[in-house]
Amino acid sequence: MDEVDRIVAAWRRERPDLDVSPMEILSRVSRLARQLDLARKSSFSDYGIEGWAFDVLSALRRSGEPYQLSPSTLLQETLVTSGTMTNRIDRLVARGWVERRPDPGDRRGVLVHLTESGRATVDSALADLLVKEHEILDGLTAAGRRNLASLLRELSTGFDGDED
Repeated sequence: MDEVDRIVAAWRRERPDLDVSPMEILSRVSRLARQLDLARKSSFSDYGIEGWAFDVLSALRRSGEPYQLSPSTLLQETLVTSGTMTNRIDRLVARGWVERRPDPGDRRGVLVHLTESGRATVDSALADLLVKEHEILDGLTAAGRRNLASLLRELSTGFDGDED
């Protein structure tokens, strides 16, 4: 038994009229999310970045060469408002991790380009984070990881983009 089992058992004893079975899953997901949040903060603090910065830098890095996206694409990738994105880009420019470049396809537009410093930062932070994420999942076999990923994908289908 783990702590969630004890909590669920107590609720079943105290409130037998309620179906508390969702707690068996979602309380564990919540606890894992807290562990992941701690791992992210630890990994990112080592490189002087915050979660939001990692999200923007990673979107640029995942885009592939030449590692640049329009601000509107970054909005879609990170699910924030345009005002928030402008502020974030400004802060990343000040750190030297991104730069604004004219969009050759739109004279009025700009592209946000990942600098070498930004690329090195996001690559290092990602490698460190993945070590911590592997540690979180150490108790699962490869088959268990695939099964859990499949179940979570099934459960979360339809939630992507609903984070407002």
